[in-house]
Amino acid sequence: MSASLLILIPLLPLLGFLINGLGFTHIPKGAVGIIGTLTVMASFVLSVMAFNAFLAAGSQPMIVPLFDWITVGELNIPFSFQIDQLSLLMLMIITGVGSLIHIYSIGYMHHDSGFGKFFAYLNLFLFFMLLLVLGSNYVIMFIGWEGVGLCSYLLIGFWNKNTNYNDAARKAFIMNRVGDLGFLLGIFTIITTFGSVEYSEVFSKAASFQVGDPVIITITLFLFIGAMGKSAQIPLYTWLPDAMAGPTPVSALIHAATMVTAGIYMVIRSNVLYSLAPSTLEIVGIIGGATALFAASIGILQNDIKKVLAYSTVSQLGYMFMGLGAMAYSASMFHVITHAFFKALLFLGAGSVIHAMSNEQDIRSMGGLRKKLPITFITFFIATWAIAGLPPFSGFFSKDEILANVFEHNKVLWVIGILGSLMTSFYMFRLLFLTFFGKFRGTHEQEHHLHESPASMTIPLIILAVLSAVGGFIGVPEALHGTHYLAEFMSPLYDAARQANPLAFEATTLSHSEEYLLMGVSVAVAAVSGIVAYVMYVQKASVPAPDTTEKSALQKLVYNKYYVDELYDAVFVKPVKTLSNILYSFGEFFIDLFVNAFVRLTSFLAGQLRKTQSGSTGDYVFAMVLGIVALLFWKLLL
Repeated sequence: MSASLLILIPLLPLLGFLINGLGFTHIPKGAVGIIGTLTVMASFVLSVMAFNAFLAAGSQPMIVPLFDWITVGELNIPFSFQIDQLSLLMLMIITGVGSLIHIYSIGYMHHDSGFGKFFAYLNLFLFFMLLLVLGSNYVIMFIGWEGVGLCSYLLIGFWNKNTNYNDAARKAFIMNRVGDLGFLLGIFTIITTFGSVEYSEVFSKAASFQVGDPVIITITLFLFIGAMGKSAQIPLYTWLPDAMAGPTPVSALIHAATMVTAGIYMVIRSNVLYSLAPSTLEIVGIIGGATALFAASIGILQNDIKKVLAYSTVSQLGYMFMGLGAMAYSASMFHVITHAFFKALLFLGAGSVIHAMSNEQDIRSMGGLRKKLPITFITFFIATWAIAGLPPFSGFFSKDEILANVFEHNKVLWVIGILGSLMTSFYMFRLLFLTFFGKFRGTHEQEHHLHESPASMTIPLIILAVLSAVGGFIGVPEALHGTHYLAEFMSPLYDAARQANPLAFEATTLSHSEEYLLMGVSVAVAAVSGIVAYVMYVQKASVPAPDTTEKSALQKLVYNKYYVDELYDAVFVKPVKTLSNILYSFGEFFIDLFVNAFVRLTSFLAGQLRKTQSGSTGDYVFAMVLGIVALLFWKLLL
């Protein structure tokens, strides 16, 4: 594929942003949606063409130089793209799922007054995300990294007349900046250590370092701090549930296929460095496991349909980091792909429900919607089955592969993963049953207006449902007599890491019988949880109690999300506000006092000097004579 066509992949969404961003007040809504969507769909077509060209050329990675960019002393940072297995996979996920979300947004946002501005922001977001995954060095990655952070702020706070939504946008922006500082420090350390930020140069030089070298550990920890912020891991995860303030297509875009997977992409891209830092990988795995379990437990008692899915996203990202901690890079990427399908479907399905329910998001006010929203129900059910990890849908294959690798690496983390799987299945089937089964619990007005979403919204749901159902077959394990096409495709990405640390890539020692046992445990746990949810919320028709109902101490703790936000508010926010108020008072008293005193002194002196300007010619002649006499005396004295 020619470099000019490759450049068009990120430039087309940027063009859509410029057209809609500059002309959204003059361009008709229909044209805005077409321009915004077609630019992304064209990028998807070009990404597929690039993928086919890559396979036809023998799957050889290549660098596409665009122009010389930064040169400081011996440091040279070109602006160039890298085409390899990882970047191509990410390109197709971003543009493919992004295209479906754009199509969905045409129907979902049709009546919004900011329709044109919304599509402009979506296009800009995708431009930066494509830049992030296409760059051949860490600096270009960082530009995309910061760009998606900016766009997430604009999209989360899109309905900016609501103060709470603005607060959520600021929270996302600030917490991401905390992680980004770590990422930036990692880049500076890379420059200091290797004298370059180009992936090819950094990784080839890193291969000469010893496993466990302190410098490599420092770099990988700094980079992981950035990943913790962007991919919402403990302790930098609280921004993501609040990001539900944005329109539902934003939730699908940010939480499914793009921004939150940037941290996963960065670790996989840096697999050489992380393979040389086993202690960092232990930390990655532990934080991932803790996040998976912690977020899943919170999701059990949430009643906002989007909040349940938000905590589900945090939990699923934890699974991906667990896989990375076990150096199962392909397995984590596999889950990134399947998660993009079923989580985008879940969010868009939730949007369809909210659209039908006149913006109601509390699942306690729903029920019985499967008859009124048959397409939404069927597709939502497929996504729920997939995320629960039940065969034969996509989530089963990717989650099982992660758990198998984690089991071989760390049995305690595997138990945590199984517990998380149990909770995931329960809260997702709880959400499904409370929303679509039983009797309708909303108002008569809501029931009167219940209807299936338009084709622009249901067609993306159907496509994503098909992908959620069959997407797992790109990675069928050998134990099930299949072929793991994804692992074979991605294998060349780890050649440098294999040379740097051969022990890290030893073949799995699990026998087929052990794999069957692990699969059986995982599926049984998920199935039992789903059955328990069915008994509770369908057979017994239980409905979560109102917020005012007295809860047990444990229920209150989990329902209030373990009071982490309150803890952060007490430890970080209030002290900063207090210090700001003290400094403000200090400035108001001392600085204003000094400034006001200077103003008064200037005014007084000006008033006195003004008196010398009497307007009398005689006075001026007399003053001139006095001046001449004074000068003469001065000369005589010298």
